[in-house]
Amino acid sequence: MDAVKRRKIVNNIILVLSTFAAIFGIVWLFWILGTLAYKGFSAISLDVFIGDPPSPGENSGGLKHAIVGQALIVLTATVIGIPLGILAGTYIAEYGQNSRLAKVVRDLSDIMMSIPSIVVGTFIYAILVKPVGHFMGIAGAVSLAIMMIPIILRTTDDMLRLVPPELREAGYALGATKFKVIKDIVYRSAITGILTGVILSVARIGGETAPLLFTSFNNNFFTLDMTQPMASLTVTMYDYAMSPYEYWQELAWAAALILTVSVLGANILGRVLASWKFKK
Repeated sequence: MDAVKRRKIVNNIILVLSTFAAIFGIVWLFWILGTLAYKGFSAISLDVFIGDPPSPGENSGGLKHAIVGQALIVLTATVIGIPLGILAGTYIAEYGQNSRLAKVVRDLSDIMMSIPSIVVGTFIYAILVKPVGHFMGIAGAVSLAIMMIPIILRTTDDMLRLVPPELREAGYALGATKFKVIKDIVYRSAITGILTGVILSVARIGGETAPLLFTSFNNNFFTLDMTQPMASLTVTMYDYAMSPYEYWQELAWAAALILTVSVLGANILGRVLASWKFKK
């Protein structure tokens, strides 16, 4: 057998194995999504969104406390993470460029993006929750913000470096300052890519449970006070799924569906924006 035939045989074997592996993964994915849709939609009702948390053994109530808590925690994390991520990304792209500091920041960001989320949760627990003495919603927001920052930073850095230098030079030729060039020319050219990174980072933190277990923990009552323990959809879903009450387990399926649809919607929006950006 010559080398060409041997290569074709090996190629066909690898093609068949990789196809079976892909089909195997897709089948399990659709099985999970199908089960989630079946169980989740059967549990969804208006009471799930506006009802107060159910008492043990009751068959009425909803997830209002968890939905509002999740929204507050993610919104606060977004307010903290977006400015820091964009400003840091702007610094290393426009000022640091290929300096040693910029390279160190890029490497640290790559490392932070791969750190398990539970490590971030324990870190915030040690520096914020432990000294205060109790869990807090704001601590959960800070832990999620720390996870957002490296994603936004790297996206902003990449998008700004894609802007042609001729655009900057044209701005300088007109007498604009560096700040004006960045604000009016560079940001405007890269805004869609930066926005895509922001949306994907929000989708990334939207389904996190581990850091919230160590920071905001949970609350069985409705609250808007971020300095107190606060419920979230992810932690509430875990608690209700482990409970012995059938109605609580149905609410856990509803929470899982709400989270999945929210994260899926954010991912689709981000990819649509990215596709629109690169078609221009």
